[in-house]
Amino acid sequence: MKIMRAGSQPSGPGPADYFTGQVRIDPLFTAEAPSRSASALVMFEPGARTAWHTHPAGQALIVTAGMGRVQREGDPIEEIRPGDVVWFPAGEKHWHGASPQTAMSHIAVQESIDGSPVTWLEQVSDADYGG
Repeated sequence: MKIMRAGSQPSGPGPADYFTGQVRIDPLFTAEAPSRSASALVMFEPGARTAWHTHPAGQALIVTAGMGRVQREGDPIEEIRPGDVVWFPAGEKHWHGASPQTAMSHIAVQESIDGSPVTWLEQVSDADYGG
């Protein structure tokens, strides 16, 4: 058993290469072999969002506060709220973030394949974010 105490891992900003707006990432746990899973609490200020990206083994989001947006390529934007769980299958191109007026936080859970949990792609444009 291993207990990761709240606050034992430092918060960090969402890197500008992969996020638009103010984003804070709090690591929750990282995989220890043979596991490949990791998780983080991600907090988005209003209007903040990820770039388009994919996950080699998929990703689950558990919305914990606020109101957000998610979109998979080719589909309309969907609103997400506390208690919602979003599943993106392996390889599905998508983005997620806060709504324009309301902050949002979620717990993200994903697995690594060949050492990588994510493939980052282009930024989500303001026009695409606006729907």
